[in-house]
Amino acid sequence: NLHKKASLKTILCVPYCLSLIMSAPKISKIFTQEPPELNKEEAARLNMIKNVRTTPRDERFPSSNQALHCWNRYNEWLLCVKQSGDEDNCKPMRQFAESICPGIWLESFDEQ
Repeated sequence: NLHKKASLKTILCVPYCLSLIMSAPKISKIFTQEPPELNKEEAARLNMIKNVRTTPRDERFPSSNQALHCWNRYNEWLLCVKQSGDEDNCKPMRQFAESICPGIWLESFDEQ
């Protein structure tokens, strides 16, 4: 699980990178040749990156200090995993926590 977490961190961009990707011109306008065919693993990674979103604004946490928002998103993910027993169903909640929480905090929370 630790290896999977580390590889996810290398794949996922920070919100700044995502904003650059979203504002970039379409790939078809950049490349004149057809892109190469992707294998299943590459296609799955590309699909995961396309679907990454930052956590939506939460009115309960209006200040610029988002520590409580981070903790709340992490707890929502934990509750989802405990109630459903399946981490795959709770992936969006984990992505929300990863998008707002510093990586070192998530590592600390996961160890506890």
